[in-house]
Amino acid sequence: MELSIRREATGMLTRSVSAHHVRAVLLAAERRGVATGPLLTRAGLSPALADEPLNQEWTPAPAPASAPASAPGMAAAPAPVAAESAARVPAEQFGQLVRMLWATLDDELIGLGGAPSKVGTFATMAHVVVHGSRDLREALRRAGTFYSLFPGGPRFRLVEPVAGLAWADGVDEARMEFDVSGYDDPLHFGAESTVLVAHRFAGWLVRRRIGLRRVEFVHPEPRHAREYALLYGAPCVFGAARTAAVFDRADLDEPVLRDAAALKVFLRRAPVDVLVGADYGSTATGRVRHLIGRSLPAGPVPTPEELAGRLSVSPQTLRRQLAAEGTTYQRLRDQVRRDHALAELSGGRISIERLSHRLGFSEPSAFHRAFRRWTGETPRAYQARARARDRRGASDATPRARDRRGASDATPRAPGQQP
Repeated sequence: MELSIRREATGMLTRSVSAHHVRAVLLAAERRGVATGPLLTRAGLSPALADEPLNQEWTPAPAPASAPASAPGMAAAPAPVAAESAARVPAEQFGQLVRMLWATLDDELIGLGGAPSKVGTFATMAHVVVHGSRDLREALRRAGTFYSLFPGGPRFRLVEPVAGLAWADGVDEARMEFDVSGYDDPLHFGAESTVLVAHRFAGWLVRRRIGLRRVEFVHPEPRHAREYALLYGAPCVFGAARTAAVFDRADLDEPVLRDAAALKVFLRRAPVDVLVGADYGSTATGRVRHLIGRSLPAGPVPTPEELAGRLSVSPQTLRRQLAAEGTTYQRLRDQVRRDHALAELSGGRISIERLSHRLGFSEPSAFHRAFRRWTGETPRAYQARARARDRRGASDATPRARDRRGASDATPRAPGQQP
């Protein structure tokens, strides 16, 4: 569900979806016996998109001009987007396609889950969360409990390691772990969108983007993996023991700031606003983190002067903007390096020496010193713990079971009951 916000030369925002993910949605529909041509036409997309190859390397294309307004009571007929020019298709038209598939299949997972998740399930969960949650921690627990009552899921749990235990992983981290083992999801679109929607909905609840430290996927690295930076704005680990979104534990203390009126608007706009909810260019901090993150792991990390040039400001102006937001280039560089280091070491497929070079350190000893400063342990010790955690994960029960390692209570309760 690779939706992105791209800044064109004019500085305007273009909300678009990768055509690969349009094809992934169409494949899910076709496997359920749905004729996709008429749906594409009604969404204002070319039926030829159904015949385009998957995993093709796409390049950006501007969205077509809006169609003139239709008569009252009649749906507007958007100008069709031709397959040849549809490297990316407008988010509004993709959203219309998804809504039609929801209605056709009566399934918010469009056939990708282990069982249908009937239309209206997400809205009911959102009402339970908005009306009964003090903070993000309680909201995520309620959402997980709610979905555990339905066979279609999606099933997930909030995991907070117990501080003070020798085996606790990342005491300043929290994880949303997702059980996608029952998904019928050959192109991984279901897993991608499940993580994406959970992350964006959590940010909507607290009225700010929640920065992800990393995202872990059970599936192997796909051909379109480079698009994940646009999806999540964080390093990704493939072939992990669990599918999970990892973020700062302190974010769980953020208060829920939405009410029934805001939820009504949010649901009316779904799924578009969920999918394009992250604009990494809204602050200088977000823009700098995003640009540094995109440079890794290939490197090198851009200098302050290079970043200023890409952002069309002077280095002095960029420095002042970051200071006004309470941070510095050096602090952001270290945070992004740390997140990439943890993701690469968790993946376990790279030597520490090579990783130190990738991250721009002059020598491995400098990387070791920085890593100790970030985490309090050596890279090798962290890598060994990550491998041990993955071995435990492979033998653990599904996320419906109570976590033996200090997870939040996942015992099902009635939706209105306090966790």
